[in-house]
Amino acid sequence: MFKGHPKGLYVAFFANMGERFGFYTMMACLVFFLQARYNLAADTAGSIYSWYYFFIYALALVGGYIADRTQNFKGTILAGIITMLAGYVLMSIPGLKLSVVVTALFVIAFGNGLFKGNLQAVVGQLYDDPKYNKLRDTAFNIFYMGINVGAFFAPSAANGIRNWYLKTQGFSYDSDLSLLANQYLAGTLEDPRQLSAMAETMTGQTVLDLGAFSQSYIDAFSTGYNFAFAIAGVSMIVSMVIFMIFKHRLPEARKIDKESRDSIKLPWTEERPRIVALLLVFLVVIFFWMSFHQNGLTLSYFARDYTDNAVGPITKIFFSLKSLLPFIAAIFGIYYLLRKNSKAIGRIIGAALLIAGGGLTYYFYTTYTAGQTNPIEPEIFQQFNPIFIVFLTPVIVGFFAWQRSRDAEPSTPRKIGIGMLLAALGFVVILMGSFNLVSPSDLDGVPSPDRVSPYWLISTYLVLTVAELFLSPMGLSFVSKVSPPRFQGMMQGGWLFATAIGNKLLFVGSKMWVKIEIWQVWLIFIVCCLISAAFIFSILKRLERVTKKA
Repeated sequence: MFKGHPKGLYVAFFANMGERFGFYTMMACLVFFLQARYNLAADTAGSIYSWYYFFIYALALVGGYIADRTQNFKGTILAGIITMLAGYVLMSIPGLKLSVVVTALFVIAFGNGLFKGNLQAVVGQLYDDPKYNKLRDTAFNIFYMGINVGAFFAPSAANGIRNWYLKTQGFSYDSDLSLLANQYLAGTLEDPRQLSAMAETMTGQTVLDLGAFSQSYIDAFSTGYNFAFAIAGVSMIVSMVIFMIFKHRLPEARKIDKESRDSIKLPWTEERPRIVALLLVFLVVIFFWMSFHQNGLTLSYFARDYTDNAVGPITKIFFSLKSLLPFIAAIFGIYYLLRKNSKAIGRIIGAALLIAGGGLTYYFYTTYTAGQTNPIEPEIFQQFNPIFIVFLTPVIVGFFAWQRSRDAEPSTPRKIGIGMLLAALGFVVILMGSFNLVSPSDLDGVPSPDRVSPYWLISTYLVLTVAELFLSPMGLSFVSKVSPPRFQGMMQGGWLFATAIGNKLLFVGSKMWVKIEIWQVWLIFIVCCLISAAFIFSILKRLERVTKKA
């Protein structure tokens, strides 16, 4: 899987880890922070969230235009890292007005626009070399896997720093408490007895001034998230250092004289079908990202309001980093032990990982209480997507390699179509888990008394991750291969702009969340994914012709 790739690939995905860490920190925390700090309704917080993710991707067009005009991709990437860092620094300041927070989000989005598409274009440039060209699809799978390592740690790091700060203020985490406290402060909580009981449980004494307690808790709760945003800023510093030290491993495209530009210009008769094919694919991925990125919005609401917030000791293993990491080590140990071509040293390492990881996993398992009493936090669900990406990427790459060896590997456009079908299946899973749940509009802001197993969400993320691996890295590979050379940055920006439109449409989920039954919300995304899949299969031959000529 890793053999034969240029070293610049690894520089790119290590440099991108900081951006992914910040991205998943926001995905895990942003709507919860906005609701807790500013007492926003679910649809209002969802609207801000969708605008933020719209600009994160839409501004890639600006970044692509700058890089294409100057042919200074690496300089544009570095400027993006610095700009994102400035935005995270601003987000880490407690007590800011909502308008300032929105400004900070725009700064992060602008930095991301300078950074993300151009880094992807640079990865594509590495594989323009004929000796690497056949590895392009695999390269984007590796790139995708590598950058998600940072994403895996983000939710746990964010939760850890938030919970630490709450503890320093004499509190502990409770998402229901933040909701009730805001309602009490707004004068909309009809029965304060539940809030009073929770306050007494947390403080160990009768709380006479519920208003003061509620304000103190909200202040501590939201400030904890500010510290989480600061950790994302630190991750950007790490990315900046890695990029500056090793950027010489990446291709240098800074040639802006007219002769150089003319030399990479294809005839319009060749460029036009390529651009049209790309635009058709962009149209399809709009609906994938509109659906997929519900993981930071309506799926997060589902995790907080409708999923068990206490689990048994076995399930708790997967929601605590201290037990999850040794469990992962044990899995790697089994892999090295059973791998056919493992050498003696590999089997020794595998045995050591299995024994140490398995032993630690069992030890932490014994520290968890029996019964459904171990608390879990909704933000942690965001770690499952990057975990699945890291584990499933070698499986998917191996599957494609096996098909390739038999001359049966699907074309890149066909993989994208299959990804859309799998995305629809993912929402079928969560739809099945949502039947008979009371809709948010009927709850009127009160926590749901009916909760379902976390495995409904985990299974949904598993299927959606497989869909993502069929679609997203393949889409990046398709864009890098088909793009006319003089429009590489702009076309990567176009892919991200299509993603931006999909993210802007995220509000459909949050708007419907407060209007219709929960299972009907998921049905909307099932239909969108199925229609998109039907469309891409209808134009498949056209896309495959362009791919072969590129």
